[in-house]
Parts: sequence; C-alpha cells; structure tokens
Amino acid sequence: MNQTDQRFRRLCTALDYSFTRFELLRQAVTHRSFGAPNNERFEFVGDSILNYTVAKMLFDHFPKLSEGELSRLRANLVNQSTLAEIAQELKLGDYLYLGEGELKSGGFNRPSILADAVEAIFAAISFDADFMVAERAVRRLYQARISAIDPSKHAKDAKTRLQEALQARRLSLPRYSILSQSGEAHEQSFRVQCDLAELNIITTGDGISRRGAEQQAADAALLLLEHHFAASKK
Repeated sequence: MNQTDQRFRRLCTALDYSFTRFELLRQAVTHRSFGAPNNERFEFVGDSILNYTVAKMLFDHFPKLSEGELSRLRANLVNQSTLAEIAQELKLGDYLYLGEGELKSGGFNRPSILADAVEAIFAAISFDADFMVAERAVRRLYQARISAIDPSKHAKDAKTRLQEALQARRLSLPRYSILSQSGEAHEQSFRVQCDLAELNIITTGDGISRRGAEQQAADAALLLLEHHFAASKK
C-alpha cells in the first residue's frame, strides 16, 4: 500500500466505505484548479444521487408532509451550507487537491469547493461499487440530520416563517437590503440585512445567492423575535 492509499484509508474510515479503486476517490477530491482529471463531472452525478436519496428519506420519514414542504426540507439539506458542514465533519479539506492559487486563498476551507467534493465522493462510490452503496453512504451522513428535524418549524423556509410570525402579531413585514456583493459571476458572495424596524431588530446573513443570504438573515431575525417576545412575557 503506497502513502497516497494510506492517506485515503483514513478518509474511507470516516466515510465507512473502502474504495477498491483509490483513483476514483482521488479524482473526487481534485478541484479543477489542480488540473485534469478533476471532480466536475463526478459532481454532476453525485448531485443526482444526493437529491434522490434525501428526497426518499424525507418521503419515508414524514408521510404527512406535502410535496412543497418536502421540497423545502430537501433544499435545506442539500444546499452548499449543509454539504460544507458534512465536509468539515469528514475533515475533507485535508484531502483536497487544489491549484496553487486556491491553496493560497484558503480554498480548502471554501464552502463551494467542499460541497462539490462531497457530491463528487457520492459519485465516486457509485462508480467504485453501485448506486445502492452510494445511497447508503448518503443515508449514513444524513440520518441524524433528518431525524432531528421538527417539521412544524422547518417545513417552511425562514423568510416565510418570519413573515407569518410578524403578521400574527400585526407587525410590519421585514425589509431586506444587500450590504455587499463580491466575487466572480460563478462564485459570488452576498451579505444581506434584515430590518424589523418596529422592534429595532437588525440581522445579517451571508450566502452564495441573495436568496440564501436573506434566508440566513431571516433565520437570525426569527431567533431574536422569539427572544424578544419571551422576555416581554416575564
């Protein structure tokens, strides 16, 4: 066993899957900045495996939820933020092959790169074994997350829940504004502000899309809103 294979053995342990062809795993963690072959095409397949598996898990776990509610839950579970969290749990940044520019700019911690590598790994497992084995890998990584979901709180997205909470108290709707926008067209970053003027509550959110940043800001505003009214009852 060579040194590279030994290095990947540790990642296989974290994934609870042993690759027969380590070159597939290596390609899955190779960013396009490093050269070819890289994980871009793997990511395409891995995304489909991930979406199907999470959809089926939610379908089985929440038999009473509507299609729209299931879709919102899935979107929160397969987005870049959740995938990056999973990558960090796997310490995936330690295994990435990145070009010099990405190495210098901290690409091993970049959420978009980490998320893409997780999806690519699901594809690599399916190529090394089959779809069912890849599906089991997804299930292992997502089981606890799905079991922890309270559908009464998370079936609707944060912006919708914030709007309904404000309307129930006859308060004005939140105002969202972009504080900053940076990055290239394919890898942008947004910072958005959510302003609940009547309550003097202002929160911010970050994301790779304006909508994602707004959702994060709304989620933070919901938390402060709950604290505000809980304190007022005491």
